Amino acid sequence: MAAMMTNVKCVIVGDGAVGKTCLLISYTTNAFPEDYIPTVFDNYSANVMVDGKPINLGLWDTAGQEDYDRLRPLSYPQTDVFLVAFSLISRPSYENVKQKWFPELKHHCPNCPFILVGTKLDLRSDGTTVAKLRQQNQTPISLEEGQEMAKTIGATKTGIGPLQAVCMAWSD
Repeated sequence: MAAMMTNVKCVIVGDGAVGKTCLLISYTTNAFPEDYIPTVFDNYSANVMVDGKPINLGLWDTAGQEDYDRLRPLSYPQTDVFLVAFSLISRPSYENVKQKWFPELKHHCPNCPFILVGTKLDLRSDGTTVAKLRQQNQTPISLEEGQEMAKTIGATKTGIGPLQAVCMAWSD
């Protein structure tokens, strides 16, 4: 007899242009989108196996821009796990994890697990990107800073891929 498919709802939040959509498209299609198109809301789906059980992972992409602050929480009901994304080359997006995203999720879904995801890792060591940051007296977010933020906000799972962590957080 075939195992029943379990549905897991995962919502990704974070500032605009941090790479949320790119992460989800890359995971679900194995293709890297070249152009930035701001998202309002979008859904993706992936079938995965967790501990030998089939899971349909529903991935909900949200808008990070302030214009959508009142609309975005409409996607939160029945969420099983959140991804909180920030760009490793954007200190404001990193600071907003604690200032905006963590409080928003704790207000709307106080008992839902969440996973902190640093995006754009490839640009953290890119010479042009680092030079631009240096001109603004900034540096990329370090591994230690990311780990400290995860600890500060009580994020689950560290050191593994974000969508693998989604399944692990859900199954715990």
